[in-house]
This record gives sequence, structure tokens and C-alpha cells, in this order.
Amino acid sequence: MERWQNTTLGEVLERVIGGGTPSRSKPEYWNGEIPWASVKDMKDGRFVLSQTSEYITQDGLRNSASNLIPTGTVITSTRMGLGRVFRNDVPMAINQDLKALLPKDCLLNDYLLWLIVLNSALIENLGTGTTVKGIRLDQLRSIKVPLPPLPIQRRIAGILSAYDELIENSQRRIKILESMARALYREALDTGQESATPRPIADSPYCRFISENVSNYAGAKRYYATADIDGLAITGPGIDYAFADKPSRAQKQPIPNSVWFARMKETYKIAWYGPQNDELVWGVMLSSGFAGFEARDAELWPLLFLTISSNEFHVQKDIYCTGATQMSLTNEGLARIMLPSLDEQAARQLGRQAGPMLNAIAILQRRNDNLRRTRDLLLPRLLSGQIDVEAIDHA
Repeated sequence: MERWQNTTLGEVLERVIGGGTPSRSKPEYWNGEIPWASVKDMKDGRFVLSQTSEYITQDGLRNSASNLIPTGTVITSTRMGLGRVFRNDVPMAINQDLKALLPKDCLLNDYLLWLIVLNSALIENLGTGTTVKGIRLDQLRSIKVPLPPLPIQRRIAGILSAYDELIENSQRRIKILESMARALYREALDTGQESATPRPIADSPYCRFISENVSNYAGAKRYYATADIDGLAITGPGIDYAFADKPSRAQKQPIPNSVWFARMKETYKIAWYGPQNDELVWGVMLSSGFAGFEARDAELWPLLFLTISSNEFHVQKDIYCTGATQMSLTNEGLARIMLPSLDEQAARQLGRQAGPMLNAIAILQRRNDNLRRTRDLLLPRLLSGQIDVEAIDHA
């Protein structure tokens, strides 16, 4: 520790590069080959970004304040999604809410990434503003950071990045398993077209809508808001509450063989509790922003999951969302969603085929959860010097 320095971000950054948005009225600026990152591409707990939701053209890049950021740069948000950070895996442009941080020679890019992760809560707390919080560059530069020698920076970043690589490997396997299960679902629908007559999902013979709320409980349950869910995974930490202290939105109680989706328009957030993770249900509760269904039994649960998480379901969900300020799906709108209903023999066959794939996904997700928790426990200890990385076996 005697070789470590206490400094500030401003003293170890060479420069900060901002971004911009090409004119939306110019179609020739959009749908090009250059990834264009915004806050919506930044996911909590995911620190590598290689694909973005929007792409711009060379003309769009030239005729805007955006800049092409080289691969491996640390990029953070200074407006929306304060505290989120990623390292770009490919050259990309960024919008005005993001800033690319270029370090001096005394600071490694990979170590800088973890410095921002460590200070994410502080960055969020420094934000000011009424509707959208932002942080000034001088505030960002003033954040105090530990600066060990370069070999130690490299070792610390290597340890933490190893966890991320394991998580990413599991994510790739999850995507493969998910695509295989969805292919089986599509095949079942295509094969059973004649008998797969559309019917309201609320009237399905294979599941029921969950109307019950959380009942009184002893001890604490972990509450997950919609913001804690990203796609098919719980990525947020959640908050533990006793029954008397829980917020009013902590209303929904997961049960075995259930699938939950966020009601808000244009959101894809699924919480699911199948045979491999149904023991988790009694220790958690979900926001009233979720709606859930329970499958009649475990063999019919894969059909429920693949239906609720399908693109067809979410297209209809968005059509029937209503509301003045925030559009979401009411129970009346839910009753209007029509989806194909397989005969029971086909539904159970799908469950036997796709069920093991979904169980494997649940196991991989749990593995990733454990990896994230371990990484997050190590992070402050490594960056404070509590753990002597030089004493760790390099083999």
C-alpha cells in the first residue's frame, strides 16, 4: 500500500470525449453501419458492449457532435442512468448523455472501468436535477480514487474481468439454449396450426392469472422492482423488507411454476420461477408493475414461459397498453390478448422437450448471480488494498 497514491479522476484522465445525436429528421443519418450507444444500451451489471439498439451512417457521424470512440474505451453516463459504465468491444459513436474517459499513462483502461463501478453509487448521489438527474464534469473529475502501480492495476483488473468473462460465457450459452427452446415452440405452433386456435391467454386451460397479493409474513423478503429485471434475468440487487416496512408497490408474490412480465409499454422484463428455481419464490416479492400467470403443473410451465416471453405476446401487450403519462397493460387489456393454444398432448410434449433447456438456463443464471455477488464483494477489497494481489498465486 505504501506505493499506492490517493488522487482524483481529474488528475489521471487525459481527456473526456462527449457525444451527440444526428438529426432525426435526416433518414440518411440513420440505420448505417456505425453502432451508436445511448443510456438504453447500458445494462446494470454488464460492463462490455458490442451491439447497440441504433446505428448511424458516416454522414450522421460527420454532421453531429458525436465521435467515434476506439475499442476498449471506458464510457460512462453523466445524465441519465448515472453510475452506469461499460467498455466498448467495437468502435462506436455515443450520444450526448455519455462520456468517453481517456486515461493518462499512469492509469490502465481496464482498471479505470472498475474505479467507475466502485464509485457508481457516489456518482448517482452527486446527480442533481428535477426531472432528469445529471452530474457535471467537474464533479466527476473531483472523485477521489486509489492509484496503485501499473502491475497491480493490471492484476486487479484481471481478477475482476475474469468473473465478467465467466458471466459472458454463461450468457452466450443461455442465448443458445433460449433460441433452441424458442425453435421448439415455433415448431409446435406450426405443426399444430389446425388445432392451435387463438384464444385469450387469460382463458387458457393450462394456466391461471395470479390475482393474490403478498400476505403477511415473518422476517424479511427481498423486493424486486421492474428496474431490477433486465430481459430474462434479475440483475438488480433488490431490497429486503419486513412486512410492515415494505413499499406500497411491493404487492406481488411469486409462486412455483409462475411467469411474470412488466406491464409497461415497450418493456421486456420477465421474472420466471420454474422447476429449477421455484424454491426462491417465498423469499421474494415483486412490484405491482408485474402481472403473473401460474401454470397448471410443471410440465405445462414451459409453454407458459415461452408464450409470455414471446415476441407475439409483447407486440399485443404494447397494442393494448393505455395511460396518459405512462402507458401500461391493465387487466382489461390483458384479457384482449389472443394467442394460439396447443392441444394438451402437444403442450405436454413441448414441456418435455423444452423443459430441460429452460432448467439449464435457470442453473446458468444462478451461477451468474453467484459470480456477480462474489465479484461485487471483491471489488471494494481489491481497490482498497485490503486484499494483497501480489500475494495471490499467479499460476
